[in-house]
Amino acid sequence: QVQLVESGGGLVQAGGSLRLSCAASGRTFSSYAIGWFRQAPGKEREGLACSGGIGGIKQYVDSVTGRFTISRDHTKNTVYLEMSTLRPEDTGVYYCAAGPWAQYCAVVSVGYEHWGQGTQVTVSS
Repeated sequence: QVQLVESGGGLVQAGGSLRLSCAASGRTFSSYAIGWFRQAPGKEREGLACSGGIGGIKQYVDSVTGRFTISRDHTKNTVYLEMSTLRPEDTGVYYCAAGPWAQYCAVVSVGYEHWGQGTQVTVSS
């Protein structure tokens, strides 16, 4: 069982930066893929970035490529999402999720088994 807790959200002006954290419990954290997802008001949840376990792949959707960076610190059981050049359309609730893939990851929600409670990010224009 993996439990996830997101933090780091807040209000930021367009063009600004934020770093989100996803702290995970569980001794098998390194064997899980972690994905970051966003749900904007009135929209479906969308995948943003993901990271496989140790030595695993990383993937980004086009809308965040070059602006967002996913990284993970296995010593702290934490995955980060560094977000820069934020835009008002980046506003939403950000979730991290864990999937049972050691090397692989996906930026779609299918297959992710454990989800955090979400953290709000608001980007003002």
